[in-house]
Amino acid sequence: MDRRSLIKNAGIAGVLAAGVAPAVHAQAAVRWRMATSFPKSLETLHGVGVKFSETVKALSGGKFEVSVHAAGELMPAFGIVDALSEDTIEMGLTAAYYYTGKDPAFAFSCAVPFGLTAGQTQAWKEHGNGRKLLNELFAKYNFQSLSALNTGTQMGGWYRKEIKSPEDFKGLKMRLGGGVFGESMAKLGVVAQNMPAGEVYQALEKGTLDAVEFVGPYDDEKLGYNKVAKYYYYGAWWEGGADLEFFINNKALAKLSPENQAIVKAAAAVAYNDGTSKYLSLNPISLKRMVGSGTQLKPFPKTVIDAGFKAAQEVYAEHSAKEATFKKIFEDLRAFQRDQILWNRISELPFLQTMSSVKI
Repeated sequence: MDRRSLIKNAGIAGVLAAGVAPAVHAQAAVRWRMATSFPKSLETLHGVGVKFSETVKALSGGKFEVSVHAAGELMPAFGIVDALSEDTIEMGLTAAYYYTGKDPAFAFSCAVPFGLTAGQTQAWKEHGNGRKLLNELFAKYNFQSLSALNTGTQMGGWYRKEIKSPEDFKGLKMRLGGGVFGESMAKLGVVAQNMPAGEVYQALEKGTLDAVEFVGPYDDEKLGYNKVAKYYYYGAWWEGGADLEFFINNKALAKLSPENQAIVKAAAAVAYNDGTSKYLSLNPISLKRMVGSGTQLKPFPKTVIDAGFKAAQEVYAEHSAKEATFKKIFEDLRAFQRDQILWNRISELPFLQTMSSVKI
């Protein structure tokens, strides 16, 4: 079997299990650069880019290499889409909702309030219309996407004061993800701040921020948020499964041989599996450690969640009324989600309820 058939037919699992790295010796060496939106200290988010790079190199026998650059090395954390549009870099690793200033529909590629879980997101993108619709949008900016990892359901963030009712959000200066979530929280009175993760600790410590929402226990502990804010909330509605992605320059991808294009897709799949499972493994350990050292873990009151739902629906309606692309993607996601909820009611939900009620 030749190398092309090996990649295409055996799949990435078969290639790696066999210990085979297709040696594309007949091809010229390829060198790409990847910019990420994250600091090197986050071996989850930035690290998934490193995992992608290592896999590309292994599968190509060293003939295809991707250098990985943390936020600020090649460009600011949120400069990736502009760089791709201008053909400055070959790929980026980022969260699509950082770029909703360009088009609010970008948010659907990462996470939106009361949206999809990790598994549902992957199903919508790979076997529903999600990837197709989103790549049609991204084509306007000269790139396409592949999932890099999913954080799973995220936490509700860190707060200097308790959140007892929706009124406690009024005037709160909070770092949070952009897009529909930020607009929804603004309706609740939050003063939204969309800043890179590496800048948040100092702002929270100095009091220029009152609260921060980032990802979950492992990353939050790594960034030290538990040292400068006391209350840690759960029951967040804004990111049921945040999908981080590889944004790939369309021109650069088109120049690759079929073998190298297959390697890019295979390496993204390896990275996704590694990064997504890493969060599931590490988050419980960090959460127990932080609670043991004084973090106060609290659920959002139902009144807060209800207010968040009402605000999000208003934002969806406003954008759908004036933006055809937003409406098209939103309606497709919601149709897919309704079937997922129906299935979940008789599959995962009762199973998880059972397992949460028994002693093992």
